[in-house]
Amino acid sequence: MSTDKLLIVTSDNIPGQTIAATLGLVRGTTVRSRHIGRDIRAMLRTLVGGEVVEYTKLVAECREQAIDRMAADAQAKGADAIVAFRFATMEVARGAAEVVAYGTAVKLG
Repeated sequence: MSTDKLLIVTSDNIPGQTIAATLGLVRGTTVRSRHIGRDIRAMLRTLVGGEVVEYTKLVAECREQAIDRMAADAQAKGADAIVAFRFATMEVARGAAEVVAYGTAVKLG
């Protein structure tokens, strides 16, 4: 899903734009589990210190997928933009986390 034409901002308004209609809450969710291969490499990396690249990559992939799903929800509602964009995360099971991207879909005037 392309988000190229959909403006996504964390603010409640968009400077220079008028919000003509509020279309409601939009969200995208993904749940990912850790991979045993990544876990082993990550544990070894914690012994020497530094960034745990395996988990950084996993979290980045989760966030992007959640954003794409949120954008698809907004586009299905005919939105031009999403305002008040946020992320939420939580552990849903041992070794599995949910990432939710959410905001308010709007039509610009």
